[in-house]
Amino acid sequence: MEECRVLGIDTSCDDTSASVVIDGERILSNVVSSQSDIHKKYGGIVPELASRRHIEMIWPVVDEALNNAGITLNDIDVIAVCYGPGLIGSLLIGCGFAKAVGYTKKIPLVAVNHLEGHIFSVFLQDKPEFPFLSLIVSGGHTSLYIVDGFGQYMELGKTRDDAAGEAYDKVAKLLGLGYPGGPAIDKLAGQGNPKAFDFPRAYVPESFDFSFSGLKTAVRNTVVNSQNAITPIAQQSTFICDIAASFQAAVVDVLVRKVEWAIVKKGIKRVALSGGVSANGELRRRMKKMAEEREIELYLPSIQFCTDNAAMIAVAGYHHFKAGNIAGMDLNPKAYLPL
Repeated sequence: MEECRVLGIDTSCDDTSASVVIDGERILSNVVSSQSDIHKKYGGIVPELASRRHIEMIWPVVDEALNNAGITLNDIDVIAVCYGPGLIGSLLIGCGFAKAVGYTKKIPLVAVNHLEGHIFSVFLQDKPEFPFLSLIVSGGHTSLYIVDGFGQYMELGKTRDDAAGEAYDKVAKLLGLGYPGGPAIDKLAGQGNPKAFDFPRAYVPESFDFSFSGLKTAVRNTVVNSQNAITPIAQQSTFICDIAASFQAAVVDVLVRKVEWAIVKKGIKRVALSGGVSANGELRRRMKKMAEEREIELYLPSIQFCTDNAAMIAVAGYHHFKAGNIAGMDLNPKAYLPL
């Protein structure tokens, strides 16, 4: 059977990414242009600036992905583009570009849900059997699904307020650690005492939902009531490290416990993690430990595939193409798009 070359495009947030993947599993290229340097001085993503940067980078990134793969647009069999959820201005750039190229080159277009892309990011390296539990943990999403097959997803729970990654970024800003906050907190947490502060764990009884807003507020109150000054010079202080370690412990405790509950209640012995926060060292360590204790199969994508990337969009897009789910030129992005 002839190979199917998929060009994946993702502009859902602040990273411009393009990738070429063969048959939904073999990566020829995966290019990501980060905007962290643009947004870090604001302590978070500025949507308008993100959109403008996507306009500047979309063609250079796609061109680099094609060059790295050693092919041209004439060799592409299908274009897979993320059309939501995400920042609407950013999504418009990717969708508009994909439709223009698809129309002029007569290449079929498929639309991919960003969350679906995260779920199938594990297939870039592994092939878990169905069904499996999928925990998506990122700056915009914290959700738990049962995946029974391609296109067959059951949402068990989601965040009721802040996503885990969002809480990381806001706490990092509070502590003067800059943006993005996740890596900074993860690093400092390794030097702190996770039991120094007894921050709350919102387990939300009788539910697989998540909530991190109260935890974020508890951290803020602790900092405000403390005599320690939060300045760049004080970033390595014991106080800062202990705050980071205690906060991270609270987040990881909830994530691991919820997955454990789902394993027991649903009787599913396979778990896959994805999303930017799945790159967190403590979360990966704790999940591995839990998996060993419960004798389950755990699938963790490489760090490069945890954060937003177009390769995962291409994988999901390949399956859409096989299923005949072709998008029309009337495709429009959606900021809110349940899976």
